[in-house]
Amino acid sequence: MKQKLIDTALEARKGAYAKYSNFHVGAALETKAGRIYSGCNIENASYSLTMCAERTALFAAIAAGERDFVRLVVASKNGVSPCGACRQVIWELCGNIPILLVDESGETKETTSADLLPAAFGEQDLNH
Repeated sequence: MKQKLIDTALEARKGAYAKYSNFHVGAALETKAGRIYSGCNIENASYSLTMCAERTALFAAIAAGERDFVRLVVASKNGVSPCGACRQVIWELCGNIPILLVDESGETKETTSADLLPAAFGEQDLNH
């Protein structure tokens, strides 16, 4: 399943709408049920309206009724890690899951959402 997830993220990258940055990112999210949801970055001239690949995949999965996630793959030219907004959303929706960062050649680096966002802000912080 790991290689299929990597291949899905690399393929999703091809669909990116990145006319401003020309930085194409794809993501693939595996659910506990074995389903895969993919996403790509979608830019906008009003930069704050841009949507990252990670959040596109996560929101598609949530909209489909998924709630249990196993692993996320993010594919980009240099295998970069998710932005701060994505790190927070990943933590909120997935908790601590493995994240594979993949470059365009297929080289991977593994991390976790907890490593990417230490001392994450969450629901428990709202209840105090």
